[in-house]
Amino acid sequence: GLRAWFCMKTGHHRFVRLCALLFVTCIFSDLSAAATPLNWVATWGSSQMPASGADNLPKQPFNGATLRQVVRVSIGGEKLRLRLSNAFGDSPLILRSVFVGPSRSSKGGVIDPHSQYPVLFNGNASAMIPAGAEYLSDAVLMTVPPLSDVTITMLIERAPHSITSHDGARATSFLVSGNHVLDDHFSSPESFTHWYFLAGIEVQGISNVASVVTLGDSITDGHGSSTDANNRWPDVLAARLSKVHLGVVNRGIGGNRVLQDGLGPNALARFDRDVLATPGARYLIILEGVNDIGVLDRTESHTVETHNALVREIEAAYVQIVARAHSQGIAIFGGTVMPFRGSNYYHLSDQTEADRNVLNQWIRTSGVFDSVIDFDKAMRDPSRPDHLDPAVDCGDHLHPNPTGYMRMGELVPLDLFWQLNQ
Repeated sequence: GLRAWFCMKTGHHRFVRLCALLFVTCIFSDLSAAATPLNWVATWGSSQMPASGADNLPKQPFNGATLRQVVRVSIGGEKLRLRLSNAFGDSPLILRSVFVGPSRSSKGGVIDPHSQYPVLFNGNASAMIPAGAEYLSDAVLMTVPPLSDVTITMLIERAPHSITSHDGARATSFLVSGNHVLDDHFSSPESFTHWYFLAGIEVQGISNVASVVTLGDSITDGHGSSTDANNRWPDVLAARLSKVHLGVVNRGIGGNRVLQDGLGPNALARFDRDVLATPGARYLIILEGVNDIGVLDRTESHTVETHNALVREIEAAYVQIVARAHSQGIAIFGGTVMPFRGSNYYHLSDQTEADRNVLNQWIRTSGVFDSVIDFDKAMRDPSRPDHLDPAVDCGDHLHPNPTGYMRMGELVPLDLFWQLNQ
């Protein structure tokens, strides 16, 4: 102030104007920084797919029913919001009301009604989600501890004929006719291990947080893990990373392929929704390809040229995925494909095993990925490298058991993630 006064008295008006400009700029910069809201970051998610077949749909209708689902979050926050999905619906999904809160018992879907929070949509209790759309709720002022179970209960007024789901939940959900959103438990509900209309949970309230997306097939989805135990390999990784405020979002789909649709859209087709649209995603671990390789000769043999072409196409798809991730500032780590000799489903041939080895060598040496996580080396039988280690085999010679998933989750080097270096 004294210097500005001196400058005015001595005629240095340009200097004064510059001082004033800098002073005002600093004030508004400070105010802007103080007013900037914390970013939303995904703490949980599931990949959406069309529910098909009687095994993947409840016996009773969704219309006029209450659906209760339980999920385990990774990182915590002071606020949350839900991401609901009608991505594969053929007509609107109409919800009468939705509540969210801590779970008293994940296995039984038991809640304390007094700890549940109403979920609003533009200030309204009800929501109409158009066909093919996803829908974000308003913010809910609910403290979410890391690695806690959250219960989402929704009263469905009308569901589309084509249902959006995640088949391989490995978590029990409950459905009962009528309005029971605030019942502490359901009497004689229908139960099943699928999620419906629930795509994600996002949190806000802690600075310097981000998420890791795990994109994969049934091995990432957790086939062979224990129902309601949250012991998939991404769950193990989430427990390790929660201490440094890194969330983990599981985008595995059983039977998923890189190149072609299976029990869900292929990895390239779902990449934008499942990875790029994940709030706060800064890292991606991809473990795919076993189904592409295994399906080729599952029912009939093909020429060596066909096998070679398949491997080249998978490699080209990975290059596409890496480019799209990098364009959004997401670092990507490639996982090597684990052995599956002895699988009764795929009947692995020597040529198929050669395909796996060629693809793995490319993943390790191409330099396409920011880093490589060698699941193959960690999980194979040292004496028979084309087989899973018997200690980690769930019994089908394709999927790990809970011990195997623990090994996978602990394999990921934590120094890959920038939070640990600050």
